[in-house]
Amino acid sequence: MRKRHWWIVLGAGFGLLGVTALTGGAIQAREFSASVTDDGTIMVPSDYRTLFAHLGTWSVADGGENGAVKQLHVVYAEADAIKTYRESGEFPDGAVIVKEVLAAEARDMTTGHVSRAAQTVGWFVMVKDSQNRFPESPLWGRGWGWAYFEAGSPDATISTDYVKDCLGCHIPAQATDWIYVDGYPVLTP
Repeated sequence: MRKRHWWIVLGAGFGLLGVTALTGGAIQAREFSASVTDDGTIMVPSDYRTLFAHLGTWSVADGGENGAVKQLHVVYAEADAIKTYRESGEFPDGAVIVKEVLAAEARDMTTGHVSRAAQTVGWFVMVKDSQNRFPESPLWGRGWGWAYFEAGSPDATISTDYVKDCLGCHIPAQATDWIYVDGYPVLTP
């Protein structure tokens, strides 16, 4: 009978990363990221709004003449990942970036015609993978795991292939490791 020992792996400053079971010396659970299962399934971190830091916000115009916004993209990352990026210019292995996609609504207020966040539409989650851990998965490649989740189904990605579903929007950011770092002033030391 083999003994099973449980180890808790703590992330530096941002909470529980995962629980690792050791059986006969072999690691059986994930140490890589709490947002990724052993088989490479990416998940939306349930606590990103409270445990992650705000990287920046993008607005997507509705194309009309009034300058209204149809969506807001609010982007978060772990504080330690931001610190590492500021020090090295690279996101650390296992870093999680969450882009919360919000519908926006416009109205007149005392300050003028404004757009504000309304309901959540979905989440785009990227997980840095410098070691190519899941080469057979169509959601992993180019140094990242990629997944989009609709608001009505945060437990199951609708992405099927990162090249087809995700990469096209990130081509302009290829030189900066597929991340639009110019939109995130917090990354600048």
